[in-house]
Amino acid sequence: MPVNILFIGDVIGKPGRQAVSRELHRLVDQYRLDLVIANGENAAGGFGITEETAKDLFKSGIHLLTSGNHIWDKKDSLEFITREERLLRPANYPPGTAGQGSTVVKTPGGVKVGVLNLEGRVFMNNLDCPFRMADREIARLREETPIIFVDFHAEATSEKTSLGWYLDGRVSAVVGTHTHVQTADERILPGGTAYLTDAGMTGAFDSVIGVRKDEPIEKFLTQVPVKFEIAKNNLRLNGVVVTVHEDTGRAVGIERVNLECK
Repeated sequence: MPVNILFIGDVIGKPGRQAVSRELHRLVDQYRLDLVIANGENAAGGFGITEETAKDLFKSGIHLLTSGNHIWDKKDSLEFITREERLLRPANYPPGTAGQGSTVVKTPGGVKVGVLNLEGRVFMNNLDCPFRMADREIARLREETPIIFVDFHAEATSEKTSLGWYLDGRVSAVVGTHTHVQTADERILPGGTAYLTDAGMTGAFDSVIGVRKDEPIEKFLTQVPVKFEIAKNNLRLNGVVVTVHEDTGRAVGIERVNLECK
């Protein structure tokens, strides 16, 4: 039986949460979704996540939230992540870091899906090796399920592509996040792993990657730090739907989503 998984690209602030709330039900019906995952590290004001904003996304129908380097931007996230099993942080943070980097969730139909969150190191934080961490976490997850979805939160296209090839045949999907710009290179690799360099973002597209245009333009012109504010217009939901064979864990379909919100 096929398992349909929707992954929603970085949710940016209240506009991103509104886009999810307005459009997710349509996507659930259209694709007959079994599981919905979203990267929520920017869900609170564009930087970080709070318990309130996470609950808002769960209420909209998201089953699990992944994250990245901005997961620590809000003060209360450190305490929240220790008790919320539906919120992941990258697994390759040092031992002892609050939260967990992978989990196994059940779809409403009872199918187990492993989800792994990793963070890149090129132009990013100096973390443990995501490739070696993937080896360890995948071995553990495969003891419970052949279906494994990886969110690789990274800056460099080369690092994301390398991880996709490295994990081909061992996971169901490798989907990148962080740049907020959806790429058009979706494919199924020879070993049966669905791959997309970046899922994009969910929020206001009359913007510079989710924030009002004037501030980043001013920063580039003057090189003086400015405060970024979240943009509000032209809401879109970016993501990707991956269809996986329940017994083998191999991807049999991948389709990008770029939905203009009504």
